[in-house]
Amino acid sequence: MTLDEKLAAIKKQLDEKRASAEAHKAEVRSLLEQDTEDATVKAKEARAAFDKESAEIKDLEEKRSLYEGALEGKQEPAKTVAHKPTTDERRKEINAFIRSKELGKEMNIPAYMLRDGEASADPTTTGVKSADNQFLIPVDQSYVPQRELQTVVDLKPFTHVIPAKHAQGVYPTLKNVTSVLHTVEELEKNPTLAKPEFDKVDWKVATYRGAIPISQEDIDDAEADLVGIVNENGQQLKRNTANAAIAGELKKFAAKTVSSIDDLKEINNVALDPAYNRALIVSQSFYNFLDTVKDGNGRYLLQDSIISLSGKTVLGMSVVVVGDTVLGAAGEAHAFLGDLPRAIIFADRADLDIQWVDNDIYDKYLRAGMRFGVATADTKAGFFLTYTAPKA
Repeated sequence: MTLDEKLAAIKKQLDEKRASAEAHKAEVRSLLEQDTEDATVKAKEARAAFDKESAEIKDLEEKRSLYEGALEGKQEPAKTVAHKPTTDERRKEINAFIRSKELGKEMNIPAYMLRDGEASADPTTTGVKSADNQFLIPVDQSYVPQRELQTVVDLKPFTHVIPAKHAQGVYPTLKNVTSVLHTVEELEKNPTLAKPEFDKVDWKVATYRGAIPISQEDIDDAEADLVGIVNENGQQLKRNTANAAIAGELKKFAAKTVSSIDDLKEINNVALDPAYNRALIVSQSFYNFLDTVKDGNGRYLLQDSIISLSGKTVLGMSVVVVGDTVLGAAGEAHAFLGDLPRAIIFADRADLDIQWVDNDIYDKYLRAGMRFGVATADTKAGFFLTYTAPKA
């Protein structure tokens, strides 16, 4: 095959490759406009084909130039001994090189223009580092704080909340009836019915409060809503306070140790009276035990539920997850199994959020406070559980 024939073949391949590349380019644009996962995958495949064809086009163009040069009788210039430029010549070459480049674009100065040894200098010792120009490098500062994530579950709605009109009081509870009616003959006198039995629950309100002054200058000059941040912090403090008081009562219930799901079933089925409603208030570590338990068929026992307030159920009971430190120490697996509204009374006296201005020192006071009492209403309504891993 002659050079003319080879050149014609290369030009034909170039036309075909360019047409195919344009088609793939249009295909990529069309697929990306669809904005679907399947279209995105296909767009990546089309882009890979386009890149491959672009590389092939570049190679063919180099071959074409080579053949065209050969047909025109061009020869590569003879190699000459490189002239070692002087310092002034280097400076002039570098200045001319910089002026020839478009302003704002990255440029790499050829090594031959540098001074002797500069191209091979150690950049770790001669280079310019951030530490050398700290006063020139700005720091991006955000002025809106992000609250640290943590589990914040309010246990108060799960208890039996009663409005407290006084600082202390007594709440009566009716015991379960265990006696039965007697059989009598015709026209005999009715036997006396068993009297209802009552328990009284004594509760006493305690006051929890605090205040923090914020200068008006801080409020005016802060980028974020400083008053809103402190208010939100106060709400979380109140939730933590109520949770701690409720958890303190839950820990007083009869203790049970579980090492398996069968132990949990026995407490649920036998130890707790069937009349009680059931729910589980669990720590994170206890929840991890529940979340890893499987039945005989390999299915997890913890299930999603749209009926449960917590969204999770196990053995038909709702599961509410709190931090480990609410029911114990970090790493300890504790839980309360039982009827929480029957178990705990929450006497709600007052819930206060007040702010006022102190003109004497030009600031604003924010006060958070609550008055409530927590008491155990029915000691038989649940058990305080501790999970211990079974021995190997």
